[in-house]
Amino acid sequence: MKAKRRMLFSLLLVLMLVGVAAAMMVIGRGHTVYFDNKTLEDYQGQTYKSFEKVVVTVKGEEVAKLAKRERGMSIWIGQNFKMILEVTREKGGEPEIHEIDLKLPYNVDGIVVNLPALLAGLPEEAWFSEFVPAETEAPAEEVPGEGSEFDLGLDGELGLEDGLGDV
Repeated sequence: MKAKRRMLFSLLLVLMLVGVAAAMMVIGRGHTVYFDNKTLEDYQGQTYKSFEKVVVTVKGEEVAKLAKRERGMSIWIGQNFKMILEVTREKGGEPEIHEIDLKLPYNVDGIVVNLPALLAGLPEEAWFSEFVPAETEAPAEEVPGEGSEFDLGLDGELGLEDGLGDV
């Protein structure tokens, strides 16, 4: 009786842990969402110009104020991303308010959203891309004595060998 009861509790515990892990995978995934206010050049023969100004609000907090050719970002946990965009299309124009809901993919951490393409109603392939950090080249190591800034050009001769013994 005790062995069956112990086995039942162990099985329930394992099932509960698997359920919590599955739920955390879906709702607990963190994403960095980047907002680009950049012109989308030549997408199916058309160009989508950047806006004069875009104010991005996420969870009631202003996270970015973007001029032309600028990028902002926000951290988001979960798959259903919501933001409010206040878009000024041209200098001196009236701002438009857009509420946007996006479904974020599980397998991408850094997501770049091109705002002009998104608001033009283009498909996901046009406005969505994965953020890939630029690779920085490590500075080449300098061997001491070979072309360093302190090289005096004496090639190992200090010129002190002859005069020291007479003092």
